[in-house]
Amino acid sequence: MVETKRAGDQGMERKTLWIVLILNVLISAAFFVVGFTGDSSALIANGVDNLSDALVYALSLVALSRGVMWKSRAAMFSGSMLLVFAVGILVDVGRRYVYGSEPIGTAMMAMSAVAAVVNFICLRLLQRLEQPDVNMRAATTFSFNDFISNGGILIAGVLVWWLGTNWPDLLVGVATALIAIKGGIEILKDARSEIREAKGRPEIKEA
Repeated sequence: MVETKRAGDQGMERKTLWIVLILNVLISAAFFVVGFTGDSSALIANGVDNLSDALVYALSLVALSRGVMWKSRAAMFSGSMLLVFAVGILVDVGRRYVYGSEPIGTAMMAMSAVAAVVNFICLRLLQRLEQPDVNMRAATTFSFNDFISNGGILIAGVLVWWLGTNWPDLLVGVATALIAIKGGIEILKDARSEIREAKGRPEIKEA
């Protein structure tokens, strides 16, 4: 009975990961197209964020059939990716601050609204999972960060459109990076905690 339940839970996790993986690939492509055409650092930042999320979800799919140690290490990789992503966004914001940019506020508002719906769906799907492991908790953190960032883009889009300046776009880019740093650190702490517990249980498999 227990094994059947575990198999059912894993099947639900696998289905959920496939859905959020596909949705993140699609929304990432949309972010890049609108971000480059609309000259928006915030949109491009979220495009990179969603693309990195998709890669992590793909890694999480592989981790489902693995042991606790493998899952924890996969989560550590996820957290590290968030930190790398944050540094890349800060570099892009700095470049746009020095050389200037002309973001389109209406494009930012429209894209943020669409992305908010997609990321909310992803977040709700992940939150419905029962007893998520460290890897699934990392995936939930990614989706939550995305949803929060969408709200920031919407506000920035309104300010860019209203004031005719690029600083709100740059500010959201920095805020997105800071949210990513916070999420990355939380994921790494959670993964390290799981690894310490696993090492204390000799019966835990590495594979």
